[in-house]
This record gives sequence, structure tokens and C-alpha cells, in this order.
Amino acid sequence: MLKAPFIAARLALASLAILVAGCSGMPAPRASGVERLYILNCGEGEAGDVSRWSPGVNVGQPMPFVDNCYLIKHAQGWMLWDTGVSDAIAALPDGLAPADPKAVHWRRPKTLAGQLAQLGVQPADIRYVAVSHAHPDHIGNVELFPQTMLLVQKAEYDWPGANNAPRFKPEHPVTTVEGDKDVFGDGSVTIIATPGHTPGHQSLLVKLPKTGALVLSGDAIHFKSNWDYRRVPSINVDKDKTLASMQRIADLLAQQHAQLWINHDQAQRDTLKMAPAYYE
Repeated sequence: MLKAPFIAARLALASLAILVAGCSGMPAPRASGVERLYILNCGEGEAGDVSRWSPGVNVGQPMPFVDNCYLIKHAQGWMLWDTGVSDAIAALPDGLAPADPKAVHWRRPKTLAGQLAQLGVQPADIRYVAVSHAHPDHIGNVELFPQTMLLVQKAEYDWPGANNAPRFKPEHPVTTVEGDKDVFGDGSVTIIATPGHTPGHQSLLVKLPKTGALVLSGDAIHFKSNWDYRRVPSINVDKDKTLASMQRIADLLAQQHAQLWINHDQAQRDTLKMAPAYYE
């Protein structure tokens, strides 16, 4: 006759075998988490009159501008936030002069394609391209990624361009967003609706394991003094929504203990590590 401890051991082993067999056909759990973030140089230039972005302040004064893109390596794939001014500008000896002398004269010291190649990343490797908004200094290279899913607010996607032309190629794969979106489903990368600069402007909350939380402003804020004094550029489509979006970002920074990275602010950009260095 078998003793009770022996029977219990046999039953435990049988149960384990059944569990293993049952799990063998189950899909593996989805990987989660941001692994690193690169800052890419997506343009440098000079505004002819900075008061275009700060009405009544520093009228007639020029100001340097930078244009950042951000490459995010997530366990589920690569994501690119904004694409900067067109890589074609790199071939122009004096850059691209604006029609409005108050606007930014852009230059492209490094191409986006070249910086990705330096990191060993091909355009086809990018799972998502998300853009803060549809101005040319943010969507200039969207078509370097013709098969990559584009993430953009529906209000921005539907916003007509010059002569009512679409701002994006209709054949480009797109997911139109209405409000916030948890991109990878794990809370590590979240699109935040921040309208005002344009109808469907959006910012990005990124949670890095070592650096902590970051809010990538897009053009919800153009430079630090505008943020400090809540100044709204005259070119924005809606002043009240811009101010509400600034407040939303302020609340988010407090809730998440996050840093604010302002896209066009050269003084801040010059304190940060650029690719091929990265943040974890």
C-alpha cells in the first residue's frame, strides 16, 4: 500500500505536468517597457523675429531655433516622434529661407536617414511614426517611412493644408487618434492631446527606467520664456486651447514628477545628450 506522502508527491508532479502541457500552446506575454531614447538633430535655424512666437516681447529680435526628433526603443519595437525639416534641405548650401522673413531659416546639418543609419536602424525597422502636428518642420520626412503606421490626431489629419490639399499622403498607413493614446499598451509611451497650436496638436509622455518620466512638448511650448510666462504665439489657431494645454502639461509634470523637454529651445537642447548617446 502506497504511503500518503508518496501519493501527495505523485499528485503534485502530475498537476505540474498538466500545467506545463496546458501552457505550451499559449502565446508568450507581450514584452513591455521603454529601453532607451535618442535625441536626433532634425534641423537648426534662426527666427527673423522672435515676437512671432512671443507677441509684444523682443520685437524684431532674431533667435536661434533647433528642431529635435526622438527615437524610442521599446521592447515591442521602434517609435519615432516627429521627423523634422526635410532631409533635402541638407543639400541646399544656404538652407531653406522662409517666405516670411520673421519665420525660421532652416538648415539641416545632419539628415534623419543618416542618423538612423549610424544607429543601425533602417526606415523599415520603425513600427510607429507619431508627429506632434502637421507643420513642415515636424512632418518633413514622414515619407521616409512609407509603410510605417502614422499616429496623428484625427483633428490634425483632417485639417486642410494650402488650397485644401491634404497634409499627409492618403495612401500612407495611419491610425487617427482622438484624445490620449497608450501606444504600446503598458503605460510607458502615451500620446497626450494638447490642441491649440494647431487643431490636433499632441505631446508625448515617455517613462524611462533610469531617467524617469519626460514630456516631449512638440510645439505646445516653443521655448522656456513662453512656458514661464504662458505666452501664446500669434500663429496659434486657438489661444484658449493653447493655455489649457499648457496647464494640462503643468499638471502632468507634477503628477508624473516629469521633466519637460521643449522641442525648439536651443538653450535646453545644448544641455542634453544627442545621438548616438542615449537616455535609459
